[in-house]
Amino acid sequence: MTNLLEPVFQKNDKKARTLIWIFSAVIFLAVATMGAVHLKVNLGFNVHIFATINAVINTIVTILLAAALVAVKLRKLLLHKRLMLTAMILSVLFLISYVCHHLFAGDTKYGGQGPLRYFYFFILITHVFLAAVIMPFVLFTAYRALIAEFPEHKKLARITWPIWFYVSMTGVIVYLFISPYYQ
Repeated sequence: MTNLLEPVFQKNDKKARTLIWIFSAVIFLAVATMGAVHLKVNLGFNVHIFATINAVINTIVTILLAAALVAVKLRKLLLHKRLMLTAMILSVLFLISYVCHHLFAGDTKYGGQGPLRYFYFFILITHVFLAAVIMPFVLFTAYRALIAEFPEHKKLARITWPIWFYVSMTGVIVYLFISPYYQ
């Protein structure tokens, strides 16, 4: 078994930077333009199951992120690494499910009224904005860890972790608010 602190990948900042920005831009553009596409296909099941899957994944990612923070504070670095990689893999599955939900279900309008409506839109707007910008942060943070540049990883993680945690947590809150309005 290799030492946890050894690089997993060979350092190549130029290639990593290019790949991270291209991947982040493609995902951002795909999600941003997704609202214009709605596939009216009978899949044989309620397509809002994707939204439920998204909420479950977001809940698990939120728990994993919290556990990973505790693990790193306790210097359980291998556990931290495994928890963070699991959170990243689940986030990829989330993206796939998210795209499926929006392609097959379209948009859902929030029907709540009063102060809760303002709270919902505040959560939604901050969630969407931060979700749109978090991906390159997550990828650069992971890259720094995988090439064993731990001081840089730690510096980035202090920005990335709270934003990612907020995005995953508010994803669940948005689901709880909007799910009663699924048709």
